Amino acid sequence: MALFGDPFRRFFISPTIYRTSFGSPALLDWIESPNAHIFKINVPGYNKEDIKVQVEDGNVLVVKAEGGGKKDEFHGKDKEVVWHVAERGGGKGSDFSREIELPDDVKVDHIKAQVENGVLTIVVPKDATPKTSKVRNINITSKL
Repeated sequence: MALFGDPFRRFFISPTIYRTSFGSPALLDWIESPNAHIFKINVPGYNKEDIKVQVEDGNVLVVKAEGGGKKDEFHGKDKEVVWHVAERGGGKGSDFSREIELPDDVKVDHIKAQVENGVLTIVVPKDATPKTSKVRNINITSKL
């Protein structure tokens, strides 16, 4: 696959576009079918209210979650409870963000998302209509 035709090309050229927060619990699968791009992201413990999915800059899919939906079941209940390990989230470090540059052949106005059993599924339909050429002729004059 050619580097410039690859949706991850900005990961190699400009790492700021394909980005995930450090230690992100949001593991990602990207599946392409003939009709759509399907993203499956692990979001255990997050409610749909905790997750934000949006398209920025025309074609960058941004997935963010805050709070983790996991409430500290002992917080404030017992002052004598001592935490030794807290790996399941619900704390300040449990937020995450993922940014993925979408291919040119998608319908960003028809994106759908669903959370079920700790998995966020985002379906980005493909656009079957041919794109118009991005080549634009510029008229050259002798004076500006």
